[in-house]
Amino acid sequence: MDEYQGLAALIESAWKEVDASCADRRDSCLDAVSDVLETGRLTQDDAERVIERLVTIALSDEGHAVRESALHAICSASTHHELPYRVVEPLAVGAAGFEPLLLDYVLSILGSTHDQAALPIVERFLQHPHLDVRREAADAVHELSWSRESSVMDDESSGERGS
Repeated sequence: MDEYQGLAALIESAWKEVDASCADRRDSCLDAVSDVLETGRLTQDDAERVIERLVTIALSDEGHAVRESALHAICSASTHHELPYRVVEPLAVGAAGFEPLLLDYVLSILGSTHDQAALPIVERFLQHPHLDVRREAADAVHELSWSRESSVMDDESSGERGS
């Protein structure tokens, strides 16, 4: 078994445990999934499938620790993989239902998509009653704005080269 197959087997094993275990065990299994995502060695397609499943868990009515572990794993994935907005969009749709600690993760995830579609959702939280949420929203807005400016500058320099 090569390294990639080993990582895939580890994730499959973790999913089986997540499906069959108590909340404490599910939490530690999600930590294992996070560790695999942090390696950056999954293909983009495989990482997206893992993230989709983590999004579903984060939106479930599981306990706080399980939902936090799922969101933490998605944040870990953003270090080495692109997070397409379409994959994490359900988090944006359900953002208002997250308690402040988990909302910090959601806002960070949305900012890391670098997709302008996330901007209006993130901006809604700039007036949130919790200071930490407002700070995370401001960081996410900054990240999204920076990526928009970067994209515009790339487009402009491409146009100059094409002239």
